[in-house]
Order: sequence, then C-alpha cells, then structure tokens
Amino acid sequence: MKKNKTSILIIYTGGTIGMIQDPATGSYSPFNFQNIIDEVPEIKRFGFNFSSVEFDTPVDSSNINPSAWIRLAEIIKENYKLYDGFVILHGTDTMAFTASALSFMLENLSKPVILTGSQLPINILRTDGKENLISSIEIAAAKIKGKAAVPEVCIYFEFKLYRGNRTKKRSAENFNAFESPNMLPLAEAGIHISYNHSAIKRKLLSGKELKLNPVLDSNIAILKIFPGIHPEIVRAVIGIPGLRAVILETYGSGNAPDDADFINAISSGIAKGLVIVNVTQCSSGSVEMERYSTGNSLKKAGVVSGYDITTEAAVTKLMVLLGKYKDSEKIKNHFSKDSAGEITVHF
Repeated sequence: MKKNKTSILIIYTGGTIGMIQDPATGSYSPFNFQNIIDEVPEIKRFGFNFSSVEFDTPVDSSNINPSAWIRLAEIIKENYKLYDGFVILHGTDTMAFTASALSFMLENLSKPVILTGSQLPINILRTDGKENLISSIEIAAAKIKGKAAVPEVCIYFEFKLYRGNRTKKRSAENFNAFESPNMLPLAEAGIHISYNHSAIKRKLLSGKELKLNPVLDSNIAILKIFPGIHPEIVRAVIGIPGLRAVILETYGSGNAPDDADFINAISSGIAKGLVIVNVTQCSSGSVEMERYSTGNSLKKAGVVSGYDITTEAAVTKLMVLLGKYKDSEKIKNHFSKDSAGEITVHF
C-alpha cells in the first residue's frame, strides 16, 4: 500500500448490497469482495488504495448480534492506523443498531466509519447500491485542513449522511430508507457533497488513542406501553432472571399510566437494582417527564430520562454501559450524559 495515497478499508458483513443476481435463475448470492473494483469500476477514478475484509459467512442483518459488533469494532481497531476511513456494507434492517453500537464502542474516534447498503443488489440496473457506495467512499476519504471531515460513525443512504446513533429505518420499500427525526443530516449529496459543519462532532482528542469498549451485556428488555397494559405484564418483564435494564417506550413526552399498580411494579424493579429508562414512542421529540403528572410519577419512581434518544441507541448504549459497570447508579449517571452525540440533554 502506498502511504502517500488515501486509503479506505471496506468491510462487508452481508446484506443486499453485496448480492448479485443470477440472470438465469433470478436468485441472489453474495459475491467476492476482493473483486469489488471489478463490480464497481467507477471507484477506480478516486485513485485511492482500497482493501476489503469480509465476514467469513455473510450475515443477514436480521441475524446481526453483539458478537458481530465486537468483530467490526476489532477490525477497525486492528486497522485503525493503516487507513484514512472505513466503509461498512451492511443490511438495512439492523443498520441503525450497528451504527449506534459502534458509536459507543469506538471511544476517541477521529476517523470516519460510514455504514451503507442498498435496497437492491449492486448488479441490478436500477440499484441504489452504487451511488451509496461511491458517496460513502468519498465521505470516508474527505478531509478538511488535513483532518477527517466527518470523524464519526455515520449512515449514508440516498444522498444523505446521518449520525449513526440518531437514525431509524423508516421504509422497507423506498430508497430513502432511513431518517434522523431529531437531528439534521451531517451532509447532503447533490452536485457537490455539502457538509453541515456545525452539526459534525469534532472532538479535540489531542492524540488520544482509539479505545475499544468490547464488553456488551444484552440483559435488557424493551417494554412498550399501550392502553390497557396489565401490571402483571410489567411485573413479569421486571422479574426476568438476570435482567439488568428495561427500556420503557412511553407515550408522547414520556407519559405512562400513573395508577398505583403500574407505578408500584416499576418502583419494585428499580428498588432491586434495575435501570429503567424512558424513551418516547414518537418518531420525533423528547422525553420531558416534568411536563405532565403521568410522566412525573415515573420520574419520582426513579425512571431515567432518555431525552430524545432513539430506541436503537438506547439499547446499544445500555449494552456498553452494562458491560463496563456493575453499579446501577453509575450506569444511570452515564446514561443521562451525551457521550457520542446521541442525545440532546435538557436542563
């Protein structure tokens, strides 16, 4: 590898973008990513050095789990000093979870990690995969005054670059499959790629080494509140052996039933050491438990505000924090703080 050239590592996990269609049978199969430049010859024109790493067996994104996130984080850590940027090709169904997880696992990140994929295989005539891949590479290589233009974990899809831990999948049918309801895109691709510089996190890391948080604890449950939910259901979830945290998906600005049975069930879980966080079911907006009495009852019981965090980011942030700390109060304290641009904290 010539060191005077920009170098990009492409990591293929699986997903539609890495499939090719057999014209005779119409079936899809993964192709060898060592031949990526042959499949997408346009990227030769960048003049970059490209390398690729593939998972031993491509993983459908529905089967992605914490072990895959650990593998991805380790690949980036092992190759961090060798490359200017990283592009991860991934299925769309769990891409927001993976992007969120990596944003918390890769501490002191100062290089771009761009996740992308496609809704159609890359050798289909109308594929969205080529543009997504080409623009992701350009963003991963982009520099401003010698430093990475976007030193974050991001998702690029359909002309927009989003902070990874702010995204949600919004459509299984449209090319614009992702949204970032509580934050503007970090960049938009038109004739030029236009960067939203004020939104991009550029920490003053002063030479800090990339640090990995590789221990993940998935002893988490998600409890979605609905009208008529029985306290027995709440108690059953809270009583799961080994459970350490619950994400409570509530109404509006963080509201839930405030009848005694429901609140007592929540309080009993917190009393035995569970971390219970409040995340809104709404696609946009923020938890403000002080606004209404039904939300304030949760706050008084000891439920932690998730502010405007996505469920995907709440799940993965908790996994990292549970892996790092045993003490519930320490986990609550860290969860309430913005660590990777995932929340807007209101005081």
